[in-house]
Amino acid sequence: MKKFLTTAVVVLGVASIAQAGPCHKIPSVETYAHPTLFRSQAQALVDADSVYVTGAKAFKPNFALKVNKKENVLIAAKAKDVLKKVSQKHEDAGLGKMKINAPTMRSEVAAILAEGLDVVTPENYSPYSDINNQYWAKDYIYRVTEKGIMIGYPSGVFKPDQPITKAEVFATVAQLISVEHSQGTPIYAGSEVKFIPTWAEDCTNEVIASGLLKALPDQKGIVENEFLTKEQVAYLVSSLRANWDSLTENSGFADACPASLGSVKVKMLDRISAKHSNIGDAFQAKTTEAATIDGVAFPAGSIVKGKVVAVNRPGIKNPGFVKVKFLTITNGDCVKELPKRVQGVDADITKNPNIIARILGLPFSAAGRVVGVVGRSGGAIVDVAGNGLEQLGDNLSNTFVETACLHPGRGIASFGQGIVTIFKGVFDITKVVVSGTFGVVYELCDDIVYCIVPSCSNNSSLNPDEELTIIF
Repeated sequence: MKKFLTTAVVVLGVASIAQAGPCHKIPSVETYAHPTLFRSQAQALVDADSVYVTGAKAFKPNFALKVNKKENVLIAAKAKDVLKKVSQKHEDAGLGKMKINAPTMRSEVAAILAEGLDVVTPENYSPYSDINNQYWAKDYIYRVTEKGIMIGYPSGVFKPDQPITKAEVFATVAQLISVEHSQGTPIYAGSEVKFIPTWAEDCTNEVIASGLLKALPDQKGIVENEFLTKEQVAYLVSSLRANWDSLTENSGFADACPASLGSVKVKMLDRISAKHSNIGDAFQAKTTEAATIDGVAFPAGSIVKGKVVAVNRPGIKNPGFVKVKFLTITNGDCVKELPKRVQGVDADITKNPNIIARILGLPFSAAGRVVGVVGRSGGAIVDVAGNGLEQLGDNLSNTFVETACLHPGRGIASFGQGIVTIFKGVFDITKVVVSGTFGVVYELCDDIVYCIVPSCSNNSSLNPDEELTIIF
């Protein structure tokens, strides 16, 4: 007997299906956040390259750059990659998943530093008496201690499972960088940084002056808490890695991790946004300064090409996001692939499209979004009704067959299931109608808001003439 499925159920297996595809391909995701009061409707299409989903969460590819927080650009791919690798090591050792928002242990800081700074494994090392060959972070610890990034205790132990305070983390980072800084009580974001002993004030001031802390989540926690979370440490190390060449030039640690491949400064020529872009959309940018890729010099004005690899449409309480990949740089007949691993992307204060452009685009954008909501709602209603009528037919068939086979009890039960199917179908269709109506109103209002006050709209975007620095 076929099961009656509301369209929401279709997406339950999307994540596992996407991950079960060919391992050499990274699935793309286009998630249409259908504004809804109930989140009851969803449709999914899965193939080797793409996962298209309406109204639900879906598997998203790693190693892609994420454009989010409305008009601002935030790149967290490196930090998330580091956390994922370290957490997997932790889990493989039978210790369970790491809680990224919990205070950090010395072993975890060593792991994040080693992964985040690409520190190579040493050929020789002096073992610690409290770390055996099976310890999950053994390799990480020896990598950072061999380079002098962290040190053990004079007694020959490392104390890997001892919590590490934020003052100790700042001291570790401060020795790696060389930045002019103030003296005295550390002040960050206008507030005195708590839990900083006198011996760590100078280190903390240097880390503050470096600007690295601006990349960390939970800015209030940097000031108020005694410990940084694993997530904060990962962001701190990833930010350091992205700015390694400029911050470590005179510190004596410039060779502690592989030198960065360089950076490319570009100005966007096309617009991409969470609301209007689609997976596979190509875009171009133009370099604003000369750049060298794989030993080949590219002058200012060279063309950088990229494509959109994932989209999450904005919806209620969801600004959505766009993920992009930068693919090639071109000057005349000379074309080079850009390095696949991007350490980070910085964006200047982004600009909104001018008011004339927004007004001209409003009628088309609003009409398209409304038609999309109405069309998807209509499709969901047809899907619910079709599945419901099919199951109702099965219920009625079973009622007569089971009664004729002298199983009247089962026949009555099947008839009761048919009644339930009718009411469930009416309920689900009502939800789709209500949420679709609400979605139409929402889309119209959001497009009007974007036209008048873009910063208040749920629309993540990069616009023409906005400048980015791509760091490899």
